[in-house]
Amino acid sequence: MGLFDKTTSNSSGSTSNDVPDDVVTKLVSQLLSVGIDGVGPVKPAKESADKALHKANGNVEKAVKDLVSDHVKAATAGGFVTGLGGFITLPVALPANVLEFYVLATRMTAGVAHLRGYNLAEPSVRAAVLLALTGNQADEVLSKVGLGGAMGGSITKLALSKLPAAALMVVNKAVGFQIVKSSTSKLLVKLGKGVPVAGGVVGGGLDAWMMQRIGSHARKEFPRQ
Repeated sequence: MGLFDKTTSNSSGSTSNDVPDDVVTKLVSQLLSVGIDGVGPVKPAKESADKALHKANGNVEKAVKDLVSDHVKAATAGGFVTGLGGFITLPVALPANVLEFYVLATRMTAGVAHLRGYNLAEPSVRAAVLLALTGNQADEVLSKVGLGGAMGGSITKLALSKLPAAALMVVNKAVGFQIVKSSTSKLLVKLGKGVPVAGGVVGGGLDAWMMQRIGSHARKEFPRQ
């Protein structure tokens, strides 16, 4: 999905298009802490990936395939439940579903990276995991934060880079800003199908399609080390 436009901060402490900095910062923090490290009942991405590898009898590529498939199924279920009530439940359910979707996507992408030999403790790898959520817009993302030439639009290069923390923070915030923006488009699609049951089918299908795209992109951008 086309997630990215330029992100800037103004003197009032808000990013462009009036998305507050604290909203973006909190989102990025949740994606990193819950999606990668795991919190409470949500297991760390590494643990989830290692479990998939064990079930695949050590076959890395089968584990990657199974991991993506499991997360697509989880996204389908989440999207179906969100859309099931139609207009009646959408205002309450959608924000939770959006966060749940991107936590799942972060967890899946981080799991793929781990299975392919990347160290999830490295800040550059963590930034690359978030950047992968932008799909084929990575080149545009990096260009608009001033890293296009250095990274050449490559998530892999970002993962293997030794960029300073400040630069990685800019990338993370840019991705977070676009996730907040993209949730508006997702809301409009679901409201357009705000009919009980039918809305659930559309919501589940949309989430599954999006998760599959992110999974395919992650498999491409994190080659085996």
